[in-house]
Amino acid sequence: MGIFGDSIEKAAANTATRPIPKSAGAQMRYLVKQHKGSTKAVAQLLGISQRTVERYVKDQIRRPRPELADRMQREVRKRWQPKVRQRAQQRAASTGGITIETRARFGFTAAPGTTDDGRIRLITQHLPPTYAARLFDAQAAGATEQQLQNIAAEGMQEIYFKDRGRRADGLLVEFTDIDYVELDF
Repeated sequence: MGIFGDSIEKAAANTATRPIPKSAGAQMRYLVKQHKGSTKAVAQLLGISQRTVERYVKDQIRRPRPELADRMQREVRKRWQPKVRQRAQQRAASTGGITIETRARFGFTAAPGTTDDGRIRLITQHLPPTYAARLFDAQAAGATEQQLQNIAAEGMQEIYFKDRGRRADGLLVEFTDIDYVELDF
């Protein structure tokens, strides 16, 4: 995933009401349970042997290598409390909206004869539920990073720069050179 996809996943993970399992054995047992008891599927997911997965499940191995620990934690976090995530996304898409904090280059194309060179800006803006719904639907449909970025740029253009249609009528915003993006819903 790209920066927007990762930000959506991170924001969804932050909606969890309970912490993920801490020990390697508990994380591995959770992954095996999520894969309907298939240690082979978990082994393929993590890139390790089936026997290693079985040994983690039985707590015969307690300390994974750092890169394996990161993969395990990432996979558990991705699957942790799916109903809580879904409710948070539905709430954001229907009533709450989504907040974007970004540092990126914003350039403008406006009416003929008026342009502004892009410059780096730090912007924190709350977008209405329609843009949150579009972002979630696009991500679920497998949208590319550029498509997610375009939806966010359109939202920033309408809400932040055009002030919901009250100014800068013909303005088009370019959202490039993203330093970071953080989402919250």
